[in-house]
Order: sequence, then C-alpha cells, then structure tokens
Amino acid sequence: MHNHGHGHHGHGHSHGGLADLLDLDAAVLRDYHAEIVTWVAGHGPARQIADLGAGTGAGTFGLLAAFPDATVTAVDSDESMLHRLAHHASGRGLGERVRTRQADLDAGWPADLTGFDLIWAANSMHHMADPPRVLRDIAAALTQGGRLAMSELDSFPRFLPDGAADGLEDRTHAAMAAKREQDMPHMQADWGALIEAAGLKVAAERRFAVTVPAPLPDQAVSYARASLSRTREGLADVLPAADLAALDELLGDGPQSLSHRADLTIRAARTVWIAQPA
Repeated sequence: MHNHGHGHHGHGHSHGGLADLLDLDAAVLRDYHAEIVTWVAGHGPARQIADLGAGTGAGTFGLLAAFPDATVTAVDSDESMLHRLAHHASGRGLGERVRTRQADLDAGWPADLTGFDLIWAANSMHHMADPPRVLRDIAAALTQGGRLAMSELDSFPRFLPDGAADGLEDRTHAAMAAKREQDMPHMQADWGALIEAAGLKVAAERRFAVTVPAPLPDQAVSYARASLSRTREGLADVLPAADLAALDELLGDGPQSLSHRADLTIRAARTVWIAQPA
C-alpha cells in the first residue's frame, strides 16, 4: 500500500508532516467529508466497519458519527498513524469503538479482517500494488448484504487563482501527475470496471466537488501551506529553479506569501462508489 494507505496528495518523506496534513484536511474539509459519509450511510446500516488506509482517522471518526451503533477497525500500514488515530479516539471518548490494525495489504489480506458490513476505502486503492486482488479480498471480507464504499480523487486540491504565478499550480499538478504515473500507475484507473471485475456490483456512484471560497480562514491557509510544502519537497528534483523559487515565495513571509494573500481558495473533487457482492 505504498507504505501508507492514506490517500494523501503530497509527496515527500516526513510522516509527521503527512499526519499534520491529514489532520488539517479533516478539520478544514469537515463538512465535505461529512457529506460523503452521510450519503454512504443513507444506503443502509452497518455495525462492523473497516477503514482501509485510515491515516489519522478522518474517515474513522466520520463513520463513527454516521453509524452510532458501529465499531470501526482502522487499518493502515503506518503504525505511527494508528497510534495518532488511537490517541484521537481516546480523547474523544471513542476508544471502545475503535480497533487499530497495522497491516500492509500489498503483503496479503489478514485472516482476521473479515465479517464487515461496510468496508471504507477513501483514496487508498490507488496506492495498492495490485488493486484487482485487493478488491477481490474486500469482496470476500464482506458479510452477505455488506458493501464497499470507495472514493478516489478526481483532482488534487488547488489553492491559487487560475493563472497565478504564471500558471505555477498547473505546472506543479502536471509534474505530480507525471510522478504518479511512475509511482502509482493505478491513479486514473477505471475503478467502476475494476470493482465489478472483482465480483462486486456498483449500486451507486457520485462525484463530490468541494469549493472553499476566499478569503480562507487561518486553519485553511495552514492546510494550503502544508500541502504546498509537501509539493515543494516532493518535486524538488523535477521543477525548474524558477518554479521552486515561486513556491518558496508562497511559503515564506513576504507580501506574496500565502499568509498575506486574500485570494486563496480550495477546490477539489472526488468520486465515490458503493458496491455490493454480486
């Protein structure tokens, strides 16, 4: 699972920085995440849920809120993420409803991950080395009448106005896409077809778009900074010097830095599929 199954959009190597980014994503896009989970919950109840690539718990906590009688098994390959998730759960009084399970699903499906009414995979499937095999394992781990809720990013978040910094964000997104073709070749897979080939039938599909307008609150600016910092780190070896300098200017303290801009927004989109054993 790419050593993390969290479905994050950054590159780079700092797990602590990634965890902070995931926490900011959960806080800044709370309403957006809640809309998706509410839609999923509208397709039927669940008591035993697995969150694949749980990260720091945005999906886990949304699922616990939407399914008040459920327990969630949070699965991730990164044990430090799971420690952070468990700490969050304890602080919210939800520790008894959360089980953490460290597992690299690329190494095989653990025998104890079975009997789920709902398996949630939010932006984690494209990290898998062999998504068709993992989808077959998911189908086998569902109860009769259980379902998969899977989301994948249509677009990574954008923060700058169109054309800003001479189209800097267009170039960074193109560079990230080129890296993903090498590192995560399944990013733009035909997920509906792969889901059905695994023995599941797609019952519903919906695209969710998010737009947070300018001016962004401070926490959202911090989210933009964390995201662009990871972009800068991950693309340091491929972007031209002028683009790296432009990113440094945005991440600095000068008049064109993120903290001094009133024109930042957040734009992103993802597609969600709900599927059941055929």
